[in-house]
Amino acid sequence: MRPGTLPLLVLVGVFGCTPSPVATPEPATEPPWLEDVTEKVGLGFTHDCGASTTDYFMPQIMGSGCAWIDFDGDGRLDIYLIHNGGPQGAKNQLFHQERDGTFRDVSAGSGLDVAGYGMGVAVGDVDNDGRPDILLTEYGATRLFANQGGGRFVEITRESEIDNPLWGTSAAFFDFDRDGWLDLIVLNYLDYDPSFLCSGRGGKRDFCGPSVFKGTAPRLYRNLGPVPGSRSVRFADVTVKAGLLEGSRGKGLGVLCADIDGDGWPDIYVANDMMANHLWLNQRNGTFKEEAMTRGLAHTFTGSSPANMGIAWGDTDGDGLPDLFVTHLVYESHTLWKQGPRGFFQDRTAAAGLMTVPRSTGFGTAFVDFDRDGWPDLALVNGAVTRNRDADEAAPFWEQYAERNQLVANTGKGMFRDISQSNPALCGKLGVFRGLAVGDFDNDGAPDLLVAEVGGKARVLRNIAPSNGHWLTVRATIPNLKRDAYGTEVTVRTGGKSYFQLLNPGSSYCSSHDPRGHFGLGGSAGYDSIDVLWPDGREESFPGGLADRLVEIHQGEGTPRSRASKK
Repeated sequence: MRPGTLPLLVLVGVFGCTPSPVATPEPATEPPWLEDVTEKVGLGFTHDCGASTTDYFMPQIMGSGCAWIDFDGDGRLDIYLIHNGGPQGAKNQLFHQERDGTFRDVSAGSGLDVAGYGMGVAVGDVDNDGRPDILLTEYGATRLFANQGGGRFVEITRESEIDNPLWGTSAAFFDFDRDGWLDLIVLNYLDYDPSFLCSGRGGKRDFCGPSVFKGTAPRLYRNLGPVPGSRSVRFADVTVKAGLLEGSRGKGLGVLCADIDGDGWPDIYVANDMMANHLWLNQRNGTFKEEAMTRGLAHTFTGSSPANMGIAWGDTDGDGLPDLFVTHLVYESHTLWKQGPRGFFQDRTAAAGLMTVPRSTGFGTAFVDFDRDGWPDLALVNGAVTRNRDADEAAPFWEQYAERNQLVANTGKGMFRDISQSNPALCGKLGVFRGLAVGDFDNDGAPDLLVAEVGGKARVLRNIAPSNGHWLTVRATIPNLKRDAYGTEVTVRTGGKSYFQLLNPGSSYCSSHDPRGHFGLGGSAGYDSIDVLWPDGREESFPGGLADRLVEIHQGEGTPRSRASKK
């Protein structure tokens, strides 16, 4: 329900401060790392965020995400993009990648061509039939679509007993009880009342901020497996039983399902908007314990609770321990939490050189080794949530909220420098960007980007970074389950160095990545071994070989290993 003709409530500074002006990139000084190939590959999608902007409907400014998905198993990544124009708005679109690398719109009749206030998308094979399924989060609904093959999906929300009428945002599939069936975490944002009107600087109408509304709880669903005589699976809402309602509720925007404390069981990290973040540690008995404060992840080093939004997870300095990056608002600094010892974190944003990067309102983000030198770089997509301070009110509406994206290079051992000015394909255009997904769509070993923009065109950005090294793409599967092994930790070892990645596509903001791992190996033309911690806790090692290729590893076909460390 949209706001009616109610009195205007002036709430100056509902986000805490007045945003700073958007920095203009300096002239390019080095070769670009990305090129915009959207038109070349035939991707035609313009995001529908609703016919009217005069009512400042809050979900408009927050959505939407995007997804890479190989829905037909042909080895080429396809694309799913979602609209936010409401039930009468444009329908979501599914694009199939053809043999020539172009994308064909196959939305009509796919079952995924639905309309709503679309926010996020998660991809996972919930019924272990070898075909990835799709979960869609919306303002007011969460919907599950089963992949029937042949480019056809059928909605099974009701049959699966997923019932989430709240404002869903990011979601992710993971096997929290290690029984072989992918479970589901769905974040909910806040208890939004569209009749409540807000204003910003000078008393002019603007979008409300999160502090105006109460927080809500996420939903954790356990996958119980197939429903006899049905094409559906059944989920049980175990949110209360698992302990996710203990403590204060949040305003969830970004989610990460990863083994944070090193015990071999997946945990849940939630980025909350202007609230303390949550870290639920898996107790290995179906319950979780919240420990964000004791692990150093609840607040920044100043003790503040900024607007936490997108999440990236990766080993930034090569010490074998993945680190955590979370985006914030333009007047705040994004935060890099370095891990060490295992399961404990410190805010090392300044030490990594990230405080010198111009500030932005970041949403989607990811660690990506674009130049394959062995050090993960950092991409961010940005866009304001309240009108920019120096905005021209005569300009088109979304231009008043537009910001530039950013690309930050890892110079080695976790030190970063801003190279946005040399990358106009990603950073040259002003916009209100939200979704960012990483995927090697042309299978050349150089990971590419998919970017979604509020009210704008989705774009495919091809990686053309001058290569500083070799590469390896790793796909991990569980043969008896017929699916990708979400939650697998992969370590590629070569020349005395090790490169770590978690294989789970659910992170960034409301988006889903390529489920394969993309490793830059620097000067190594080969690798010594691939060490794997599988989602069920078993460890295996696979032999080395030549680099610059895709390797598929299957659980049960490697050499068993014992765990190097235990909780």
